[in-house]
Amino acid sequence: MALWKETPAPAPAPSGAAASPANTVTELHKPPAPAAADDATRRLPPSSPASAPKAGGESVIAADVTIEGKIVGGGDVRIAGRFKGDVSVDGNFRIDSGARLEGQVKASVVVVGGELQGNIDAAKHVDVLTTGVIVGDVKAASITVAAGSRMRGHVEFGWDDKHSGTVKGTSRPV
Repeated sequence: MALWKETPAPAPAPSGAAASPANTVTELHKPPAPAAADDATRRLPPSSPASAPKAGGESVIAADVTIEGKIVGGGDVRIAGRFKGDVSVDGNFRIDSGARLEGQVKASVVVVGGELQGNIDAAKHVDVLTTGVIVGDVKAASITVAAGSRMRGHVEFGWDDKHSGTVKGTSRPV
């Protein structure tokens, strides 16, 4: 059984014109060659789950988009536009230059190249680029701040959970 439509032989060319068999529908839309009988792999249709993008990829909010809501999940997230709401992802989070976020951020690695109005909590690493602006508190294992970036708020870094409540070497609370 054929899954494509057989094309009849081309009609005779009008008088004075030569027939061009290379431009017939049959030549432009050839059916795929059948797979070998011993081939263990089969082609899957485009709508099959195996051909869908892998989970955990990067999600992007484009530069000309403004969204209000909440982002929660796995994978990486990048904001190039404007977002108002909290972000909590298991992967990396990036605010591109010219982008703006109003809300709290919780992610493994946070890169701020745009403007963040809110706190960053429990990140492994925060990277504030030259164009980055943070108005809020930052709590991370490590932080890198580029010359020219701006920040207003409280910063805690280099502390893990066992040291978060005391000054190193004493039992005195911070």
